[in-house]
Amino acid sequence: MNTKILLSEDQIPRQWYNIIPDMPGPLAPVINPQTLKPITPDDMLAIFPMALIEQEMSPNRWIDIPDEVREIYKLWRPSPLFRAHRLEKALGTPAKIYYKFEGVSPAGSHKPNSAIPQAWYNKQAGIRRLATETGAGQWGSSLALACSLFGLECTVYMVKISCTQKPYRKSMMQLWGAQVIPSPSEFTNAGRAILAHDPECLGSLGIAISEAVEDAATHADTNYALGSVLNHVCLHQTVIGQEAREQMKVAGDYPDVVIACCGGGSNFAGLAFPFIADRAAGKNVRCLAVEPASCPTLTKGVYAFDYGDTAKMAPISMMYTLGHDFMPPGIHAGGLRYHGESPLVSQLHHAGQIEAKAYKQNACFEGALLFARSEGIVPAPESSHAVRAAIDEAVLAKEEGKERTILFGLSGHGQLDMGAYDAYLSGNLEDYEYPEQKIREALERLPKVEL
Repeated sequence: MNTKILLSEDQIPRQWYNIIPDMPGPLAPVINPQTLKPITPDDMLAIFPMALIEQEMSPNRWIDIPDEVREIYKLWRPSPLFRAHRLEKALGTPAKIYYKFEGVSPAGSHKPNSAIPQAWYNKQAGIRRLATETGAGQWGSSLALACSLFGLECTVYMVKISCTQKPYRKSMMQLWGAQVIPSPSEFTNAGRAILAHDPECLGSLGIAISEAVEDAATHADTNYALGSVLNHVCLHQTVIGQEAREQMKVAGDYPDVVIACCGGGSNFAGLAFPFIADRAAGKNVRCLAVEPASCPTLTKGVYAFDYGDTAKMAPISMMYTLGHDFMPPGIHAGGLRYHGESPLVSQLHHAGQIEAKAYKQNACFEGALLFARSEGIVPAPESSHAVRAAIDEAVLAKEEGKERTILFGLSGHGQLDMGAYDAYLSGNLEDYEYPEQKIREALERLPKVEL
């Protein structure tokens, strides 16, 4: 059998798949943080173009991808699906392992799948600049790329600990013309308030979101772009799963389990949502979201209304959360250090339609090392969570003496994450325990929403 399963450019999806019509029950309303009432499209116009607001709330199962966006997708899409023959051999497993590799994009991850359309819709709306946040830098570099392609200015608030750990992600953003600001910063009221309370704050995605939202809301020529969590971001990422389904057909196979790392939810949604649609149609397929044990949103959080950011500026959503002011440890999988979860992914988990599992980072890097030494690709620290879970599924198949088809998302490469691998190889990578007391304290400060 072939190692790579490839599609032609004319097989790039022509529509994004919107899972909302196929969700188990109605969606909870999104709440305006100022009024504590359900949000309206007008409330969102200060930071988003109307086209994206319409996608956020659309009841349509399929939404056309603009031709201009598909043309840029051709730079890396369709991405390859690999059969992991060498990993299977290393594990001695009867399982068949496939992985969808998104690290072939110019920014090295799945994030441009949403950055390109977000920049395009904002350009069409006459916006001059986009402000955003980034953790590990994959989203920030992707938006910097998209803004460069469409002639927009870009300001990225990068979580301070990640800015220190991943200097070359910062360099990549600057290469594409973005201004990169370590967060929390002195540039916004939200950042100054955090620094006044904790001058040594490592930063978090919740804080960086607060700064970017404030920046966008206070500048008429600037909008906000988010790399995960929101419905329209999950929507854009479904090109991954749609391609993977077609590639599995070419392989003459179908997964028993679909696995993806999960922080805010865009990567998991991108790969899994098209398969969840199959599940709703009667297919027997499991979908597993994998997260860090130090920021265990789905596995240890509560399903409740919470703010999307630390400064309480972003909308309030029903989601699994650890509390909007929860400060996760400075793990190397910076893209997974978010206190909340996509409302769509959260509802699916709450309804029992998907599974969730959490791993400590040493176990993930152990799996990443085995993968790199067998398949040759260095996984991003975020992706290593999916690698670890796929290996465990394959080992379980071996123990049970059963065949099993495993599909996982390799959401990005780790070639700019060598500091993390150096720490692991030298024995200096720290495992962080679930900070139960801190999370309990954060959960006491959830907003009181009465509908």
